[in-house]
Amino acid sequence: MQDALSRGNPEVTVDHVLVALMSQTETIVAPLLAKVGVASTMIRDRALESVGRQPTAQGGSEPRMSRELTNKLANADKYRTDLKDDFLSVEHLVLAMNDKIGIASDELLVALRDVRGSHRVTSQDPESQFQALEKYSVDLTARARDGKIDPVIGRDEEIRRVIQVLSRRTKNNPVLIGEPGVGKTAIVEGLARRINDGDVPEGLKGKRLVSLDLASMLAGAKYRGEFEERLKAVLKEITDAQGDVITFVDEIHTLVGAGGAEGAMDAGNMIKPMLARGELRMIGATTLDEYRNHVEKDPALERRFQQVYVGEPTVEDTIAILRGLKERYEVHHGVRIQDNALVSAAVLSNRYLTNRFLPDKAIDLVDEAASKLRIEIDSMPTEIDVVERRKRQLEIERVALEKETDPASRERLSSLNEELAELEVQIGTMTSHWEAEKQAIGAIRSLKEELESLRAQMERETDLEKAAEIRYGRIPELDRRIAAATEQLNVLQHDQRMLKEEVDSEDIAEVVSKWTGVPVSRLMEGEMQKLVHLEELLHRRVIGQDVAVSATANAIRRSRAGLSDPNRPIGSFMFLGPTGVGKTELARALAEFLFDDERAMVRIDMAEYMEKHAVSRLIGAPPGYVGYDEGGQLTEAVRRRPYSVVLLDEIEKAHPEVFNVLLQVLDDGRLTDGQGRTVDFTNCVLIMTSNLRGEPIEYFKPEFVNRIDEIVRFRSLEQADLGAIVDIQLEHLIERMASRRITLAVTPRARLVLAEKGYDPDFGARPLKRLIQKTIADAAALLILEGKVADGGSIVVDAVDGEFTVRAQDLVAS
Repeated sequence: MQDALSRGNPEVTVDHVLVALMSQTETIVAPLLAKVGVASTMIRDRALESVGRQPTAQGGSEPRMSRELTNKLANADKYRTDLKDDFLSVEHLVLAMNDKIGIASDELLVALRDVRGSHRVTSQDPESQFQALEKYSVDLTARARDGKIDPVIGRDEEIRRVIQVLSRRTKNNPVLIGEPGVGKTAIVEGLARRINDGDVPEGLKGKRLVSLDLASMLAGAKYRGEFEERLKAVLKEITDAQGDVITFVDEIHTLVGAGGAEGAMDAGNMIKPMLARGELRMIGATTLDEYRNHVEKDPALERRFQQVYVGEPTVEDTIAILRGLKERYEVHHGVRIQDNALVSAAVLSNRYLTNRFLPDKAIDLVDEAASKLRIEIDSMPTEIDVVERRKRQLEIERVALEKETDPASRERLSSLNEELAELEVQIGTMTSHWEAEKQAIGAIRSLKEELESLRAQMERETDLEKAAEIRYGRIPELDRRIAAATEQLNVLQHDQRMLKEEVDSEDIAEVVSKWTGVPVSRLMEGEMQKLVHLEELLHRRVIGQDVAVSATANAIRRSRAGLSDPNRPIGSFMFLGPTGVGKTELARALAEFLFDDERAMVRIDMAEYMEKHAVSRLIGAPPGYVGYDEGGQLTEAVRRRPYSVVLLDEIEKAHPEVFNVLLQVLDDGRLTDGQGRTVDFTNCVLIMTSNLRGEPIEYFKPEFVNRIDEIVRFRSLEQADLGAIVDIQLEHLIERMASRRITLAVTPRARLVLAEKGYDPDFGARPLKRLIQKTIADAAALLILEGKVADGGSIVVDAVDGEFTVRAQDLVAS
């Protein structure tokens, strides 16, 4: 009507209705015409052409219906009656206009029954119920047929158990329960592959395995009852299939409560009767926590499912899984993946990514390492980038020199032009080599993609002759071409290699380091030297404590050489000794060596944990208590930064309950926080400090003392140690003053007096620190504020007859 009115046509004809019908995308018209092999666009274009030839009339009167259209509507109503439908719908109009479409009505009726199934038009929105299964599900057997499902390795036992449950007469509904990432969904995909290959019992051969998409069902269900209507339509199609359709619901706990408004049924209750009778064969998958929280709370639903527990595979099983998936990832990323990279991914993910599960975390490592390499292949190599930057720098210099006329500038310009010409040639050569390498890698990738699609085609091929031709003719030919292309790439990279196209174990280690902050990559020459001379580096900050420094250095070396116990912290030490001898300073020095930042240390003052209830602050409050969501002070710090130095200062002040918590950390290298998460301490150095003068066994329980790697007693500082400590403390003050562009010079005589006056065997190095602050820093601050020292000036500190003199060397001109 609107179309005729806008065009100025006096009549609404059959062609106007056809244009409107063929423009609909959400109705049954498109799938109905597709079934009979007619393109709706062709009919629409023909009708538009006919509408364009119709007469137009001036004036805004409403167009009337043509006699032909009135007859067609009457015919459509007859079809509605014959089909026992309650409402007139678009399919009735299509049947009535079959002569205009050019298809026999009998053929259209057969197609309609295929599309509609047993559904009738009983509402004003019947389309939501037609082909509901196709709309709200994904056919996994069809995906397996198209080669879109990855191979499933090492899960034969679980797949057999699922088949066993599916073959029962009633309650034939397995639910796969396991931790996230262990391969629950992959087991169902493996079953889809088996059904497609015919590798199942007779009762499952030829069946369809479809994955229900609850999100699509809920999306757009604006009115009450709309979701339930869609679900009922899907369930009706499944029951009408008489056992030929097996449904899979990932995250099955979402069924409980789905679509359930106040006083209404939810999806879980709607499927219960069908599950019990065996009319609906459903496979579910969910995690242990979600199953407990949602499904187990409804015993009537739980008893209709048979649990199939899916455990985490071992490292060896994970390596086998990765080998099975390797080719898919090689084709996708266009790189080669070495076998040692797969082994490293399984071993390192198991060792360092403790909060996730195999094989998911190992697959992610391989995927990301390959992705990183692919980006590097597509980006400009570093060698060319360095030369390009040098060229740009010289071009800027040339522009500046061209404006000068003196002989020196002319001479420099001449040499600069020569260098630029050489760089141009160098860039050209390197770029052509890079392009050739890139092209060779791209060619190998294309061939591998072709090989992958051929293998999928061979598996789908029903004609044995064609399958044999692919297997024994085309695939070996492609293998030869891939080998030749690889050989060509090796020849190209023999003299100069600009692109790395193989993922090795070092690439995997780099990804692990980025994810966790733990240095697991191969030791570089520079770091090896640093580790060998670690004592010397620590002695620069900690004076006179050889035993403590050696014990700490040995623990770090053991860890980086890969010889430490993987189930315990890198090292656990108790530092005993009087105040001010360097216990906390050694922890800071270690943090600076490991992380280049002494603040990268988890420091916990145990004086704050003197009460019994304070333990909950360390590991987090238990459920139901205030602060449950916040986590513990110790567990959260280590969870965020797994590779760290943990300093428990003044350990003797903590409540005995705290030591019971620490037993687990010292022995197993892990701790469970208030939320039930396991926190990994195996990459931590645990240092406890104490001022106890007696033996630790007198103050701590034997089982606590026995778990500490080494109890190190710091000796009191001697007069001879103070000279080096004076130098260290003065260096801090000199650095602070240098930031203000003021030089501080301290004479050797003043240093000796500082060492003499700052020595106190009972209080260690802290009195010296206070002395420097009182005698030098205070006097220097006064000189600066009085304006006696300018920027770039210097302050000299000397000692005369045991007294300090602080004076400005360069006075400001008055």
